Amino acid sequence: MMAGDAIMNYTRHWLKVILILAAFVMELLAPVKAYSARLKDISSIEGVRTNQLIGYGLVVGLKNTGDKSHKSTFTIQTLLSMLERLGTTVDVSQLTDKRVGVSDVRMLRDVRVENVAAVMVTAELPPFVRQGGKIDVVVSSLGDAKSLQGGTLLLTPLKAANGEVFAVAQGPLSLGGGYGERVSRVSETRSHPTAARISGGAMVEKEVGFDFSKVEKLTISLTYPDFTTTQRAVEVINTALGANTAKALDSSAIEVSIPPQYAEKKVELVSKIEGLDISTDTMARVTLDERTGTVVIGENVKISKVAISHGNLVIKVEDVSKASQPKPFAGGQTVVVPKTLLTVEELGGKSEHLSVLEPGVNISDMVKALNAMGVSPRDLIAIFQALKASGALKAQLDII
Repeated sequence: MMAGDAIMNYTRHWLKVILILAAFVMELLAPVKAYSARLKDISSIEGVRTNQLIGYGLVVGLKNTGDKSHKSTFTIQTLLSMLERLGTTVDVSQLTDKRVGVSDVRMLRDVRVENVAAVMVTAELPPFVRQGGKIDVVVSSLGDAKSLQGGTLLLTPLKAANGEVFAVAQGPLSLGGGYGERVSRVSETRSHPTAARISGGAMVEKEVGFDFSKVEKLTISLTYPDFTTTQRAVEVINTALGANTAKALDSSAIEVSIPPQYAEKKVELVSKIEGLDISTDTMARVTLDERTGTVVIGENVKISKVAISHGNLVIKVEDVSKASQPKPFAGGQTVVVPKTLLTVEELGGKSEHLSVLEPGVNISDMVKALNAMGVSPRDLIAIFQALKASGALKAQLDII
């Protein structure tokens, strides 16, 4: 029995070893999946876009927080003009100085209408929205109103850049929790009380003249132009729809011919194209924001051999060589392996300010070393600019 148990344990041991080796081999043979994104997340279709709308209107119903009439004359002028259009007789002669033929602000000091505010109304008209559809609007104070809380926007036409009216807005405002109050010379403000929203506050009166059903070719525009990503997208589309269906026009535009089987099913075609996974590629880029001290570094950013002296900082990036000796009886040869070494030293500082990083240094390693020493964002920007000017920074440098 003891011999049988030993054989069983021995067999189980080697079975476990074989299973572990098999799993390891499968892991090695598994294809490496590159980062990819859906085509709809990195591109748009030409002609399918939003349109900007703008309008000028009045907000009423405020609690003495509206425009001061003697300071914002356009508010009272707009109010009187609106009342006249509604059939209310208003003596507008008080607004005109006949001697000069222009508006006299002094005459408006006796007019006190502080529950009204002049506002600009903006909105985005989505693609393919139909007449009668609802869209959100943003209402922003134009004069010296203190708060739009509790106000109601009166009927306001919203126009496109060509002057045509595409929607009309009206309704109660929502400040999203913001308010502004003043009691006995003590004021309290939360959020931004002079800007508000109306959810579904505008009704579409006119549709944008774009008939998607008559489109013969689709033009896909990448959000971030890149020749490599564009070519990869063309290859993926052709694999899914057939050879020569898509072709690249430039680094951002892809022209897709509509296959015969999708002639009457263009929506299905676009849905299929949008869901394709594209392996994206981007330019090596470093973005710096001096105001906030933010540093954003792309994964492909590299630096070459360089030495920098900035203030009391000395930075060195150099290549060193190390001999790689094979193990005894391995049958290999001695080879020289190049390595990169980064040294950051603060002159006149303490010994712990000396930082030596291991081989394989990239730009992010240098930033970590500088941040550990408390280098200011202004110094970081100066150092990166010097790296770019010397040609050692292998990336595009953006300062915002």
